[in-house]
Amino acid sequence: MKILIDFFPILLFFGAFKFYDIYVGTAVLMAATVLQMALIYGIDRKLTAMHKITLALILVFGTLTLVLHDERFIKWKPTVLYGAMAIALALAVWVYKKNFLKSLLGSQLSLPEPVWMRLNGLWVGYSAFMAFINAYVAAYFSTEAWVDFKIWGYVFPVVFLVGQGIYISRYLTEEKSEPTP
Repeated sequence: MKILIDFFPILLFFGAFKFYDIYVGTAVLMAATVLQMALIYGIDRKLTAMHKITLALILVFGTLTLVLHDERFIKWKPTVLYGAMAIALALAVWVYKKNFLKSLLGSQLSLPEPVWMRLNGLWVGYSAFMAFINAYVAAYFSTEAWVDFKIWGYVFPVVFLVGQGIYISRYLTEEKSEPTP
């Protein structure tokens, strides 16, 4: 169910773009993201910082796209999001000595400190790569090609997350259950 909630705004955006144009697609994306965040809040009773940032960027860049009738704003939103994420993760760990990934996931995953540091570095690299590749496609390809890239580009996060799962799986320990009397 959660995977459907995660992907339905982009799928609705894609459909609206294909049947109408980038501006209708942007309006649909904005509405679908608001609905998505309401559903997430209804299920979890909270929104993560990443949810709030994503929502804010979609609403700001979407509004600029619609008001100024300039598709470049919505096309550059992922670059801004990924670039900010790369910078924030890098600055946090290398300047402030704070690992945000561990702060966010440490209660759910018990991993050795060097693994947390490598994961942080991998996320910085992944986010920088995604910012670069979106910027490249947004700058040098048509809007139609960019929208297609947004759909088929989901292979990058899937591969990254599966690879990350495989990497950390060797460090996860199973909870030891108490013997029953």
